[in-house]
Amino acid sequence: MVYRTAARVMASVVVFLTVAIALGWFAFIPSPQAPGYQFVSAWGKKGEGPGSFNDPIGIAVTEDEVFVADSRNSRIQVFDFNGNFRRAFGTRGKNPGQLGRPMNIAIAGGELYVADYWNDRIEVFGLDGTYQRSIGRAGDGPGEFNAPGGVAVAQNGDLFVADFYNQRVQQLNADGIFVRQWGRTGEIGWRAGAFNYPTDVALGKDGALYVADGYNDRVQVFRPDGAFSHKWGGPFAVNINGPFNGWFRTVSSIVIGKGEKVFAADFYNHRIQVFKSDGSFLTAIGSEGAGPGQFTYPIGAAVADDGAVFVVDFGNNRIQKWKTSD
Repeated sequence: MVYRTAARVMASVVVFLTVAIALGWFAFIPSPQAPGYQFVSAWGKKGEGPGSFNDPIGIAVTEDEVFVADSRNSRIQVFDFNGNFRRAFGTRGKNPGQLGRPMNIAIAGGELYVADYWNDRIEVFGLDGTYQRSIGRAGDGPGEFNAPGGVAVAQNGDLFVADFYNQRVQQLNADGIFVRQWGRTGEIGWRAGAFNYPTDVALGKDGALYVADGYNDRVQVFRPDGAFSHKWGGPFAVNINGPFNGWFRTVSSIVIGKGEKVFAADFYNHRIQVFKSDGSFLTAIGSEGAGPGQFTYPIGAAVADDGAVFVVDFGNNRIQKWKTSD
């Protein structure tokens, strides 16, 4: 009788754990809701010549050109959509118009905005490479930066900057005057509105601010009035990382595509994840490796008007182009 009772208890425990795991899986590991993407082409290799890269990071597109932040070569390279080299600009240095380590980049109003990580500023160029102006300086005060990682530009010219080591996102007006910030300067946190090394920012058409909260392994979203809206990434988006759909292992960049789809570079999971603006998982792009259609630490992405996705394959020193399966 005792044996039978123990067996029943054990069976009940097994059933309970099985149900709990199943419920947890369905609750926290979503299935794809949209068609995937197909690999189209790739270009680049490690080097210093035209079309070669040394740790590429940021990427942005116009209607017919791809701009790449060739980080360790301290320059911007420009290609057509087929990967043909067109031009390069930027020289290594600290003077205005020179670059230290260009990170995530953005195009707005016919200008290229470059988050210059080592020079603690935003450098602005014409799309032909002509230097325009510098915004910010080193420090932790309003309008100052400590290794900016990414930048987004609103329609009115306001800048939103991921201030990496200062653990905050700053909003500045077009002249670089401080407007407001999210996060407490120098303080790491996992609660809503706090950051753990923010890496990049993006703006939705409605003015919502999307933040790649890098080492918190999540995306945070703030309404146009600055109030926190929602977040996603792993269970409850509280710095729990993993390889599953909708989870992250370091979010290194973020971009908004057509239909307000959100593309997030999932660095250590070797993929790009695609979401709805509310955080619902849609699909993932790529897998780990060095072959066609594989990534080694994808670090940035850009989306063209036709839906083509360009990915910075950091570890393989190349750019990859993808298209939707449908």
